[in-house]
Amino acid sequence: MKNTNNNFIRSCLAGLLAFYVSFSHAETPVTYEFAVVPQFKPAQLQSEWGPLLERISRETGIKLKLVIPSSIIKFEDTLKKGTPDFAFVNPYEAVIGMKGHGYIPILRDQKPLNGILVVRKDGSVKKLQDLNGQVIGFPSPNAFGASLYMRALLSESNPIKFTPRYLNNHNLVFKHVALGYVAAGGTVNSAFNDQTPELREQMTVLYKTPDVASHPIVVHPRIPASVRKSVIASLMALMQDAEGRAMLKEIRMPNLVDANFQNDYQPLEKLNIQKYLVDETD
Repeated sequence: MKNTNNNFIRSCLAGLLAFYVSFSHAETPVTYEFAVVPQFKPAQLQSEWGPLLERISRETGIKLKLVIPSSIIKFEDTLKKGTPDFAFVNPYEAVIGMKGHGYIPILRDQKPLNGILVVRKDGSVKKLQDLNGQVIGFPSPNAFGASLYMRALLSESNPIKFTPRYLNNHNLVFKHVALGYVAAGGTVNSAFNDQTPELREQMTVLYKTPDVASHPIVVHPRIPASVRKSVIASLMALMQDAEGRAMLKEIRMPNLVDANFQNDYQPLEKLNIQKYLVDETD
């Protein structure tokens, strides 16, 4: 009887140990980082992207953590290192991400991107040539439509000598133009439309770049295909209800379409604007 009891106890202990090992090694939920290029103030981006990613996480069971670097420079550094799992990037960053780590563009807005150059309506600048020798504000050196592409076009197609001043985000570009700290500001249509009517009324668009495919959401190739497909499906489904459509409008992607690297972003490599890239890690 004693041996029988001992065997029973040993069996119970073995079962408990197996349960503990199994429980302690249970697969914990994976959290995926979703980084957003900081075109605007962190608080604004948090209010725009936070609810959307919370809804996607809730509906898919895939936990997405919003990451907003403090500057475009720091954002691009994380992209170069391949840190984000998902990211919302500018068109040229899509090229850099693909070449560096194989980031795959998955979705973008249907409307093309235009860089624009804004000046004060009541200022002395009425044509591009008036900017010769002037200071022009930009959100960062490598912001594509607002700065990189714009500077290349101003220097190559419309030869103008100017001094760039990098101001960290689009909001500060508008403020510097309004206050007369810079003669003009490079930005994009969506950022211009986000400003208050009072601020927009003070400005006029002096120049617009040719169309390019808009900012895409990209995903690192290490992310499982099943996760990628679930996130895409959940994002596309946002267009089917009023709340979802409002969320997409907030992030300036109201009409989502599939993004394709070869068709949408690879042609940017032919623009020969690499020489205008600035190493922002120095």
